[in-house]
Amino acid sequence: QVQLVESGGGLVQAGGSLRLSCAASQSIFSINAMGWYRQAPGKQRELVARVTSGGSSVYADSVKGRFTIAGYITRNTVYLQMNSLKPEDTTVYYCYAGRANHDYWGQGTQVTVSS
Repeated sequence: QVQLVESGGGLVQAGGSLRLSCAASQSIFSINAMGWYRQAPGKQRELVARVTSGGSSVYADSVKGRFTIAGYITRNTVYLQMNSLKPEDTTVYYCYAGRANHDYWGQGTQVTVSS
């Protein structure tokens, strides 16, 4: 059963923009954080951005000033606006949702930035 569904990935030229969307199943209650991670081939999964139900957010240094996360946790939805994309942003992006004692992950969406 798919519990997190991602969309918005694709191919874009350097300097362009993409908007990623993620919707978590309504069967998941009491989510307190949602966000985005990415994992390049041969590398560990890393945090891109995350927002909590309290409104606080955290970004990877490499995306600060370029990416913006918007969380609507009570609606089980999160977005990632990606501007000024660089070829090094190319990788698979994964949606995340967390609540007490459990983490949920999407299947991943490919983002490719050409130079």
